[in-house]
Amino acid sequence: MKIQNITIIGAGTMGHGIAYSAAVSGFNATITDTSADRLKLAMLHIETALEKGVSRNKLTPDEAKATRERITTSSSLEDAAGTAQLVIEAVPENLELKQGIFRSLEEFTDSECILASNTSSLSITSIASAISNPERVIGLHFFNPVPAMKLVEVVWGKKTSQKTLNAATEFVAALNKTSITVKDSPGFASSRLGVILGLEAMRMLEQGVATAEDIDTAMELGYNHPIGPLKLTDLVGLDVRLAIADHLYATFGQDTYAAPQILRDYVKTGKLGKKSGKGFYKWD
Repeated sequence: MKIQNITIIGAGTMGHGIAYSAAVSGFNATITDTSADRLKLAMLHIETALEKGVSRNKLTPDEAKATRERITTSSSLEDAAGTAQLVIEAVPENLELKQGIFRSLEEFTDSECILASNTSSLSITSIASAISNPERVIGLHFFNPVPAMKLVEVVWGKKTSQKTLNAATEFVAALNKTSITVKDSPGFASSRLGVILGLEAMRMLEQGVATAEDIDTAMELGYNHPIGPLKLTDLVGLDVRLAIADHLYATFGQDTYAAPQILRDYVKTGKLGKKSGKGFYKWD
């Protein structure tokens, strides 16, 4: 089955970023969400990104117009997924929620349609266990901001077929991104490494070792990281990082993955990073 129509479930930061990247690359992208307000906000973000693309000479006005025309929204999962050859779920990190969505997708999609999850830490095998043909389920873990980040982590579950894996990696290549193939394991490769660094940076901040800016600069200039771990956490979302850390700690039982109190306090008080305007940094 040739992939041309993509459905993205979830109109949040990752969802509209994936839709933008797919549409720019020539795919038809439909974003579906239960919230009409989130769908409207997603389209505003996409239109702003297209305007910036034109102003920075990354897109011509005609390319931006064509990209916008390839993106649609729908509040109906059944309508959005019915003609898709690839569905990418990008909802919060909750296994039961994702399994429920995949059960619905089994009913609404063609049996050849690839079902992907953008999860950054949950088991693809567990998500796929919700449906009768788990061979078509795979992980496509994008990074934020999706249009700018070149990596996609392709995660194959225990029953993912080679056909599904091949189609998924071809799709990533068509987005002009690089894929790495990772066995289904808690945290995969990227989250497992990234969370450890981020949590240690938070512990250093909590202990007064250095300021957030200086901790980040240490990694940016000392280790040539493009962005420091605390600023990256602000972009990812502190609530997302906490969910991943708690999942890995529950799985491995190692203190390395134990979330520091500063992270729990920030999430509890609504300091979630860029999306809330404040995290380890202040955002306009």
